Amino acid sequence: MSGTSPGPDGLPRCAWCTATAQYLRYHDTEWGFPVADDRHLFEKLCLESFQSGLSWRTILEKRENFRAAFAGFDFYQMAEFTEADITRLLADKGIIRHRGKIEAVINNAKRACALVAEAGSLARFLWGFAPSGAGAGQQAAKDLANALKKRGWAFIGPTTSYAFMQSMGLVNDHAPSCAIRPAVEQARAAFTKPA
Repeated sequence: MSGTSPGPDGLPRCAWCTATAQYLRYHDTEWGFPVADDRHLFEKLCLESFQSGLSWRTILEKRENFRAAFAGFDFYQMAEFTEADITRLLADKGIIRHRGKIEAVINNAKRACALVAEAGSLARFLWGFAPSGAGAGQQAAKDLANALKKRGWAFIGPTTSYAFMQSMGLVNDHAPSCAIRPAVEQARAAFTKPA
C-alpha cells in the first residue's frame, strides 16, 4: 500500500481509493480507523468472508442489503437462523447468494457468541492480535485466522483476516504520504492509550 493518487481535492490518497466516489468515502471515513463495537467488528468479518473472490466495491454496494438480510449483523440473532433463513438468504438478490458463505457466517455467529463468553467481548479478543511492530501484520493475521479456526470459525483465512485488520484499524496500511494516514494514526493512538 505504498502508492498514492490525488483525490478530487488534490490531496494524496491511497491509490486504490480514487477509482470511485464510494471507495473514496470508505477510505476517508472508515478504512483503518479503529473499531471497538462487537457488532461492527462481526459485520466486517462477515463482509470480508463474502468478499472473498469478489471486488470490495461489490460488497460496499450491497452492504445495506446485507445488513437487512442478516439482522443488522446481530450475532446473537444470527446464531438462531435456521434452514428456512438459509433458503430465504439464497433467494435474496440483494446479497451474494453463495450457500457456503451464508452457512459460514451463520456458523460464525454461533462461534462469536461463544467467543464473547470466553473473552468478554469480540473486541477484546480481536484487538489482542493487533501487531505491535512494523511489518508484523501478516503474521498477526495468520495467528488470528488460526485462533478463529481453532474455535470453529469458517471461511476466514489469513488474507481475510489481514483485510479485516486493515479496515478495522488493527494495522494502519494507509500509504505513508496519504492525507488520511495522520488522522488514522491519531485515532489509533487515542484508541490504544491505556486508561
